[in-house]
Amino acid sequence: MSDTPPIATTAQTCAQQIRAFPTSSGIYLMKDAQGRVVYIGKAKNLRARAASYFQKTAEGDVRIKDWIGEVVDVDFLEAESEIDALLLEARLIKDIQPRHNVDLKDDKSFPYLQITTGEDFPRVNFTREPLDKGVKLYGPFPRAKSLRGAIQVLQKIFKFRTCSLDIQEGDPRWRWFRPCLLASINQCTAPCNLRIDREAYRKDIRRLCLFLDGKKDAVFKEMEDEMREASKVLQFEKAARLRDELKSLRSIKLRGNLSDHAQPEVFYVDPRKGLKGLQKVLKLEHAPRTITGVDIAHLGGTETVGSLVTFIDGLPFKPGYRRYKINSVRGVDDFASIREVVSRRIQGLKERDEPFPDIWLIDGGKGQLNAALEAFSVLGITPPTLISLAKKEEEIYIPGRSDPIVLARRSFSLRLLQYVRDEAHRFAQHYHHMLRKKRTLGEGD
Repeated sequence: MSDTPPIATTAQTCAQQIRAFPTSSGIYLMKDAQGRVVYIGKAKNLRARAASYFQKTAEGDVRIKDWIGEVVDVDFLEAESEIDALLLEARLIKDIQPRHNVDLKDDKSFPYLQITTGEDFPRVNFTREPLDKGVKLYGPFPRAKSLRGAIQVLQKIFKFRTCSLDIQEGDPRWRWFRPCLLASINQCTAPCNLRIDREAYRKDIRRLCLFLDGKKDAVFKEMEDEMREASKVLQFEKAARLRDELKSLRSIKLRGNLSDHAQPEVFYVDPRKGLKGLQKVLKLEHAPRTITGVDIAHLGGTETVGSLVTFIDGLPFKPGYRRYKINSVRGVDDFASIREVVSRRIQGLKERDEPFPDIWLIDGGKGQLNAALEAFSVLGITPPTLISLAKKEEEIYIPGRSDPIVLARRSFSLRLLQYVRDEAHRFAQHYHHMLRKKRTLGEGD
């Protein structure tokens, strides 16, 4: 007779264990009758997530139904934040190699966090194709969305670069380079403009690595010692910066869901090839880094709203998104609405002394493009590269050119523009849903 307990009894026992789990972030470990860990998972709420495996609704879940019957014991490890849980999950899966996390052991299609240690100013990026040398890798991670969110949260603290620029210390051309929006919102120390030297930047990267390795206490001690030393020698600005970074690092668990920070996954667009293609198509001196997309939408034919999305290095940058309730236009007038959105955005960028995007993309044809041009003209500002993309034939209109540019439907540059345009449209529609539900209108800048 088998010593294995009936599945129903096992599930009830596990469910009973889980009732004592905390509701904080952490890792849950599923064990078999021999005490071996067969599966590891991350949770924002340990009790709720672990309990979901043993509810009746989980019986038909194809991801777990073939192995959940092996589980006779469930354990947990608490973590201080969702990011700590994400990192702990990746480390444990790599060390223990549970058989039902087996796909993560060697499969390079899973995402990694990659730090290019071989560069003067290492960059941090999400990748599914890690380099073989000159990098430090963390992962693989089970969920791309959580990793993208973690990178954004960590960048607000450690202020590392995520771009693909080849920056070398002592190269004078970088002194005149214009940093992207990340520098303006204090989310990058802008080595591309030599605002930080190699030694200081690499110190920040070393602290990031310590944090990713689970040595948070060592990071705190080092930063506290440096802050006290800066105060002693009257470097009050440096001491204040370290104080603020310490505060952010200590309150990292208060930063909400990682999914709120995550950028959408991009499967059909190669951002780098798309940007290089746009440089060639639009005859730009350098490959563009920042793209702003504008869309207009109507609510029941009466209320008009505008959306503006920001892309950096070919990927959405959600802190740069804006919504607008159109104030100056009565009825449905897309041209006038575009003029208002573009005007308000220009004024907002000027007030905050933020750089203009490399490309400004308007959803529509010649009429919409001319409306955006008028907004720049009225304010007496020379526009950056300004284009529009018409939906039906996917034609690109450029000021001063009568015929549109028509790209191959499979070209990376067209796909990138479509991605920006579609994201602006999605964001506008999301605003509509909010307005329908709440009927309370927010303001853009």
